[in-house]
Amino acid sequence: MTAPKDELEIVPVKSADRVLTLIELLTEHRDGVTFTELQEFTGWPRSSLYGLLRTMADRNHLEFDPHTQAYRIGVRIWEAGQAFNSSVKVAELAMPYLEEAGKRLNETVQLAVLDGTENIYVAKVDSSHNLKLVSFVGARLPAYATGIGKVLLAGLDEADLDERLEGVELTKYTDTTILSMDHLRQLLRDIRTQGFAVDNEEYTLGVRCWAVPVRDVTGSVVAGVSVSIPSARVSESIEETALEVLTEIAGQISSQLGHKPQALAFK
Repeated sequence: MTAPKDELEIVPVKSADRVLTLIELLTEHRDGVTFTELQEFTGWPRSSLYGLLRTMADRNHLEFDPHTQAYRIGVRIWEAGQAFNSSVKVAELAMPYLEEAGKRLNETVQLAVLDGTENIYVAKVDSSHNLKLVSFVGARLPAYATGIGKVLLAGLDEADLDERLEGVELTKYTDTTILSMDHLRQLLRDIRTQGFAVDNEEYTLGVRCWAVPVRDVTGSVVAGVSVSIPSARVSESIEETALEVLTEIAGQISSQLGHKPQALAFK
């Protein structure tokens, strides 16, 4: 008799299981493990083990020390762990400040982090207005088309920025979407100087956005905070107030993360 579909045994993928086993082993042995030690521990065929190690090293998930002949956890796995811890920590720390900004501005206030060339919203506070931005935690948007995304891109060093933007096609969402890579790079330079970014209905018609960076103890931009306001409610005074409040709460969140402010936001 055939078992019901939902009762069928799920068979693990051998190669994926082996990759995770290697990661767990090397996490426990931070000084590194040689190929011979790994082969003895796992009992896997030498050719299979070598292939996995070579692939993971080529992708920077492992690093190989030619002097000790040992493999260690690589920078990509470290970055993944840091990204997870950072995003969770920042979102938790930020909520009281986002709520305060939401009360003062009565507009949608959001916190986002960068993943590749997309910004991911990890926390938000809604306005009480009927006319407001509709968004949700977990949403991903192209960073070049949002204020908060441009703040995050501006926080990258040039090498990292070049790598992320290589091969990226700029899609048009509205008539004001940035479609020139040269224009985008110039805007990012301007953002580093002025310390904030603006989204002039570049992703959603009728919605404007202002954003500023959040930094950690190392001075790195780890998140961005923004306020999104329907264009019909925007005025010069509202813009000034929004930037004042955002700068204040971003400074408070950054301070909680150990950052000591410098003269310029991106210096």
